[in-house]
Amino acid sequence: MDSEDRVRQHFADSIEIKRQASELAPQVSRAATLITRSLLDNGKILSCGNGGSAGDAQHFSAEMLNRFEMERPGLPAVALTTDSSTLTSIANDYSFDDIFSKQVRALGQPGDVLLAISTSGNSENVTRACVAAHERGMRIVALTGRDGGDLSAALGQDDIELRVPAQNTARIQEVHLVFIHCLCDLIDRELLGVQD
Repeated sequence: MDSEDRVRQHFADSIEIKRQASELAPQVSRAATLITRSLLDNGKILSCGNGGSAGDAQHFSAEMLNRFEMERPGLPAVALTTDSSTLTSIANDYSFDDIFSKQVRALGQPGDVLLAISTSGNSENVTRACVAAHERGMRIVALTGRDGGDLSAALGQDDIELRVPAQNTARIQEVHLVFIHCLCDLIDRELLGVQD
């Protein structure tokens, strides 16, 4: 396969996984409603993930705090991935596995939502953040892939998992970004009462 055919194959694979993941539309809609209700009840959204998933957590938070596609006031969202002093102090004094859970315990309140992102579902620090979120009376929207891993097992019946039906990390991350944009769109429409 030459390089141009390989590029075309990447696009074809991405399109197919996105087509399959579109079957999760009911769960995405429920997740958007969960987040919207939290915001309407003066809650906030905390988000976390590692590597590319950390970038996704920050992307979601930026769309909430600033705006997505419609003009509106900023919405309370915090990416737990951005404060290098906090992350390194927790990792140094305790463990890298605790970098998100300690922040959730400090910042999370009942009614808040944790957006937990892990392509494999096996990021220990994200799973521990979910345990901390439950301790704080929070609900969770989890973006996962593969078999959902330990993160899926840590979710409660009131949580929502959006699991990409793929094994490849790049394909899972691509769909996670689509999920994030769908959430942002639906949250804005519900908050602003936009229908079309």
